[in-house]
Amino acid sequence: MNRNFKMNSSEKLSELGSIYAENGFFSPVDAMSEGEAEKLRQDFEAAENELNGDAEKLALLKAYPNRLLPSFDTATRNETLVAAAKEILGENILVWSAALFIKEASSTKIVSWHQDLTYWQLNDIKEVTCWLAVSSARKKAGCMKFIPGSHKNVIVPHNDTFDENNLLTRGQEISVEVNENEAVYAELDPGQASFHHGLLFHSSGPNTTEDRRIGSAIRYISASMKQETGDRPLVTQVSGNKDYGNFKILPPPTGRLLDEEFELCRLDNELKKRLLL
Repeated sequence: MNRNFKMNSSEKLSELGSIYAENGFFSPVDAMSEGEAEKLRQDFEAAENELNGDAEKLALLKAYPNRLLPSFDTATRNETLVAAAKEILGENILVWSAALFIKEASSTKIVSWHQDLTYWQLNDIKEVTCWLAVSSARKKAGCMKFIPGSHKNVIVPHNDTFDENNLLTRGQEISVEVNENEAVYAELDPGQASFHHGLLFHSSGPNTTEDRRIGSAIRYISASMKQETGDRPLVTQVSGNKDYGNFKILPPPTGRLLDEEFELCRLDNELKKRLLL
């Protein structure tokens, strides 16, 4: 299950689809070289340095790296990642978000067991999260772990713990018992990715290494999806050309850390705060 898998044939794409359908995840997928992942990291960390002292812009950078850094928009359009997403979702695909999840070196921060689609107020489950490792995400670094087959459940009850040690905004946590012995660790090297279903039980532990663990959670959705509220958040289209009119589809960013992009992200972030239950 946790094996090397470089997609370079339709046969292997079909294999991904069948394993994903059964287990609710697939890992790892070789998306780019470690050198390419390192360049992504360098671009992000350079941007962090440039925005040092501006808490609002730093927060937007982590939430919208694909709008503020063209390198991350390009990563969401990676041929291998999009091919995998198409195998799961079909031809017309949007990027709903691509936020960065960062655990600093020797960090006790965790992500509790949860299901993504609990909170997003989307009208369907035609979503897949691609977790792209920008730095090493091995077990000691707090990689994600999954409960195989748990995506076949409906959304289960969750509690808000507001635990300061939890990277989720309200410390959201599944309120039913999860058997840790069933967990499969999705260890990733830089440039590798995992794909998981929005109903899959997943979590991650602390980073006990001396390096940051940086990953981009690229939320691919079918263009046929819509917000239950009728709102139209900002998205980009990475496959197909059918526009159902349910979102505001933007072209790729034209530059790096542009003021106009920060303003778009600020307004969309206010909308997302209202959407995320």
